[in-house]
Amino acid sequence: MADSQNRAPLADGSMTFLRLCEQLFQQFFQQFFHPLFRQFFRQLSEAGTGMIDNLFTMFPGQGSQRAGMAGHLLREHPRTAGRVLARAEDATGLPLTALCSTAPEEELAPTEIAQPAIVATSLAVLQILREEAGFVPAVVAGHSLGEYPALVAAGVLEADQALRLVRRRGELMAGVSRRAGGAMTAVLGLGAARIEEICADCAPLGVVEIANYNEPGQSVISGQRPAVEEAARRALAAGAERAVALKVSAPFHCSLMRAIEDEFAAELERVRFSAPRLPVISSVTGTLVRDGGHARDLLRRQLAGPVRWVDVLGAVAAHPVGGCLEVGPGRVLSGFANRTGVHSVVRSTHDARRISALLRELGQEPAPGAAA
Repeated sequence: MADSQNRAPLADGSMTFLRLCEQLFQQFFQQFFHPLFRQFFRQLSEAGTGMIDNLFTMFPGQGSQRAGMAGHLLREHPRTAGRVLARAEDATGLPLTALCSTAPEEELAPTEIAQPAIVATSLAVLQILREEAGFVPAVVAGHSLGEYPALVAAGVLEADQALRLVRRRGELMAGVSRRAGGAMTAVLGLGAARIEEICADCAPLGVVEIANYNEPGQSVISGQRPAVEEAARRALAAGAERAVALKVSAPFHCSLMRAIEDEFAAELERVRFSAPRLPVISSVTGTLVRDGGHARDLLRRQLAGPVRWVDVLGAVAAHPVGGCLEVGPGRVLSGFANRTGVHSVVRSTHDARRISALLRELGQEPAPGAAA
């Protein structure tokens, strides 16, 4: 009895010491080794470890443009990319081959240029994947502007129709910017509900609304500059990690855009919208597009409505996809997918190396003579 009583405190002390060691080890692992493991597995994933298929395919929106964004497509896949960009030039009346390959970034900045340039580049990548790997998406979605190439991929719109609509969309949005000005700011590290409250409090200063629900920790606000700047200041005071003013030429996805809804709706009515041949998740609602008429109405509503990308990624869970693929310039959407953890397989087509690796994973080496 005495021995057991004497041993009990020692046992308790040993267990306490072991729990302390375990906690210290977990902290050490989280701080030093966990980031290394994550980086290793991300690099391993990007390198490609086998066949992939049945992909949720995402198309980026404004902000993804960059100088030379289609240059690698024209070098590595000149026949396909050159043909798509030439057709895009015919549809829009813009020198998109030069704009997407050699123009400096400042020439791509105006929304009436950026919009058709991004869509043309995305369509060129899509056609390369189709012709060289027989690629067919499982599910598609587009972030705002990206909804147009997504609808092309789903057979709802013809490429020429989408490009003409996007050209007009950009012109109308540029007109809003000239008349009303405006600004957009990304708010990081603060919940959307709190940001909505702040926007409501700043309403006496002017229009300020959430334009993009990008991920749980990132939203974008849009509206008139004084109200946007004050909302950003209050968001930081409320605990936001950062508030980053965006280099955009118009206050997209806020009620200021209602001024062009009727005119753009008339443009949409002139175009035939077919029923989707594969699932399309709308960034306006985060739900499936039902038919061609529904797709047309959603494109009108998205002008002044917020982009609900959090809901889009949540809706993907209802579809048994084999991974996520961003088709077009940049890696913004693949970044959202990675951080949200929607799937362990996430790919982008940002550059020639990634496209080459993707073609191998889709089961097809680049076609002989593709760069001839």
